[in-house]
Formats: sequence, C-alpha cells, structure tokens
Amino acid sequence: MKFNRRFSGADGLGDRLGGGRSRTLGTVIGAVLIVYLFICLLVGWYWSREPGLNELNVLPVGASNSLTTGSHTARTVRALSMTLLEKPGGFISNDITPPGIWLDNMPSWEFGVLVQVRDMARAMRRDMARSQSQSTEDAALAKAEPLLHFDHNSWALPASESEYRSAVRLLDDYIGRLESGNASFYARADNLAAWIGDASTRLGSLSQRLSSSVARAPLTDGGRERKKTPWLQIDNVFYEARGSAWALAHLLRAVEKDYAEVLDKKNALVSLRQIIRELEATQETVWSPMILNGGGFGVLANHSLVMANYLSRANAGLIDLRRLLEQG
Repeated sequence: MKFNRRFSGADGLGDRLGGGRSRTLGTVIGAVLIVYLFICLLVGWYWSREPGLNELNVLPVGASNSLTTGSHTARTVRALSMTLLEKPGGFISNDITPPGIWLDNMPSWEFGVLVQVRDMARAMRRDMARSQSQSTEDAALAKAEPLLHFDHNSWALPASESEYRSAVRLLDDYIGRLESGNASFYARADNLAAWIGDASTRLGSLSQRLSSSVARAPLTDGGRERKKTPWLQIDNVFYEARGSAWALAHLLRAVEKDYAEVLDKKNALVSLRQIIRELEATQETVWSPMILNGGGFGVLANHSLVMANYLSRANAGLIDLRRLLEQG
C-alpha cells in the first residue's frame, strides 16, 4: 500500500509539472501571437499611407538639361509606375501574406493609379509617339504598354511587379532615345484631345460609382437598373477614385508643360489649371478613421459624395477642355 501511494504521488507530481509546462508554452505562444499581430498592425498602417501630391520625383537631379517635348509626360508615367513598386510596402495588390493580404484600401488606390498609367501608356503608343495613323509605332512603347496591362493580382509566374519593372525599363529606353533625339513625341491638339476623352470617361465612371453609395429610388442607365454600391465596397471605390485622381493630377501637370504651346494657342491653360485644382482637392487629409457613408443632411459626412463632387467638376472641365482642343 505504501509502495502504491509513493508511486501514485510521483505520477501526480509529473502530471502537475506537465500541466505547468503546457500552460507556460501556451502563454509564450499567445504572447508571441499578440506581438506579431501588433507589429502587423503597425506595418499595415505604415503601408497604407498614400504618397502626397508633392512626393513624386519626376525629374532626377541633372535631368533638366536634356528635357525635350514629351519628357515630362514620359517621365511622369515612369515615376508613377515606380511609385507603385517602391512606395512603403511595395506593390501590395498581389500580396498573399500578412499584413498585405489584410489591406484593401491601398490595393484599391494602387489600381486607380495603375489605370491612369495604362491609359497614358496606350495614348503614347497609339498617338503621341506617332506622326500619323500610318506611321510605325515606337518599338519600346509597343512592348511596354501590354506589360503594364498585366494582371495586377498575380503573385508569381510571373509576379505583377516583374512585368511592371520590365515596362519601366522599356520606358527608360524610350526616354533616353527621346531626349537624345532618336525618338519622337508629337504634341498635337488631336493627340491630347483623344487622351483627355479617355480620362473623362474614367472620371465619369468613378463619379457614378461613388454617387451610388447612397440609398435612392432605383434609377435606370440605358434601360438597366443602376445598382447601389455594396456597403463593403464603398471604401474600395473611394480609394480607387483617390488614387486615380492623384495620378491624373500629375499627368495633367506634365501635359501642361509638354503641350504648353498648344494649350496657349487654344486658350485652354486656365481650364487645365482649374481641373488640376479640383483633382488636388481630392487629396485632402481624411481625418475619419473610416470612410463614412452618411445620408442627406445628417450628422455624419458622406465621403463618397464629396469625392464624387470634385470628380464631377473635374470631368466637366475635361469635357470643356476637349471641346476647346477639337475646335479649329
């Protein structure tokens, strides 16, 4: 009996020691998990910070000595592309690991910028770098444009970033040849009007999606019912519009320099600068921790409708600007 009790007591002590080790291990794992989540939260916040309007490095030191017509536009497209790749966190849209996979506002912002980059790259390839419709397109731009249209959600084989970096290298080739006199850029009114038409279409679509954030009576658009933007998509549409406006403001600044003679001849400089001011207003700081969707004249703001207002005014300006450029 004593022998059994002695060994029974030893077993009990072992059980208590094993239980203590399990609880200690669980505590350590829990602490590590909390620290990891906290670090992810901080990194995610840092990665979600949007570049400011004055943070785009379009012209590196010493580049001003070699500038020619088209340099500002081509270099701005390159700088926008590099911003997507080299901002804090890099290109996040195709991330499959934390914290990137948890973020949705920054990927939406990236897509808005990417759409504007794609539109301008297409306009350069199709019109701006060609003297007429029958002329040969620039070889580097012909390769760069489809690379920029590569799927932005691809994380491997190939990754989106690798395709976009290849496009940047081709843009570098075009810029180098342009500024050495071995490539062309034709700053004509018809070329600019065609790109402005594309930009106007983009802003019109974004403005409509933003306005659809509020509950209203069903409307029709070309015989089809216009659907309300889902609640979980409201912030995504907002940040896509914000990214698109940020990129478009920079592209219009470049156009103001490269097409200065055309704009002056058409008395369109004032209109262009007003459009840029409207787009710059979309980049004001959002003080709310989340995108609010208040209705009517209620207590809460509706950030989507404020953004839609600025984009609608900018779009109206683009329509007037295109009309000015198309006039003889």
